[in-house]
Amino acid sequence: MVSNKKGTKVFRTVWMALVLLFLYAPILVMIALSFNASVSRSQWTGFTLSWYVQLFHDPNILGALKTTLEVAVIATVVSTVIGTLGAIGMHSMNTGMASVLINVSYLPMTTPDIVTGVSLMLMFIFAHVPLGKGTMIMAHIAFDIPYVLFSVLPKLKQMNPNLYEAALDLGCHPVKALYKVIVPEIAPGIFTGALLAFTMSLDDFVISYFTSSDIYPNLSRIVYSSTKLGVKPTMYALSTLMFVTILLLLVLINRRTKLENL
Repeated sequence: MVSNKKGTKVFRTVWMALVLLFLYAPILVMIALSFNASVSRSQWTGFTLSWYVQLFHDPNILGALKTTLEVAVIATVVSTVIGTLGAIGMHSMNTGMASVLINVSYLPMTTPDIVTGVSLMLMFIFAHVPLGKGTMIMAHIAFDIPYVLFSVLPKLKQMNPNLYEAALDLGCHPVKALYKVIVPEIAPGIFTGALLAFTMSLDDFVISYFTSSDIYPNLSRIVYSSTKLGVKPTMYALSTLMFVTILLLLVLINRRTKLENL
């Protein structure tokens, strides 16, 4: 009996190791190549940081980095405010109406990115809004809001509903009670939603591709464009930095979620 349990545990460990290897082996190869002194992908000629140095001296990449951060920060701030207020509004509704709105809010998260991107592009064209940085920001806000919404709603359900009413009974103005009573109680959910929104915006390609112009490319579009002309080692360095950044953000989100659940 004991041997069977040990065998099962070993099998699970080996199976999980193989799955992780299958998922992350290509990324590990890319990271290794970003430190390879040779341009060739077939031979290792020594360790170097020159590709990272060249990366931060490339005006196109620096411009794309600036655009990516601008879009991500603005989209995160706006979507966090809208998503938080939307979650508070849904929480205060009756169960039937709240359920309908929650199900509708799930659609942007379950709809394929290419469908969302094409739909937003057609909407901007129909409204005669020129594609550029502004339309990309609006598109990112649209798909970021649900992530904030569903990060804040669980915190609202855990909150004592009598706190807000008690603040009003004591003479507090509704708006003041909102940011003095409710917001501090749901702050962990707001922070988690903001981190998720920033991560999704930083990592997005498909929706950005359809809702922006070539004048304002983000980092993911730069990586995609480079594949048409042959991938340079600087792209390995750029992809490595993007992967590490997103990985750190996800680790931070998961760690914060675990601390909240303790």
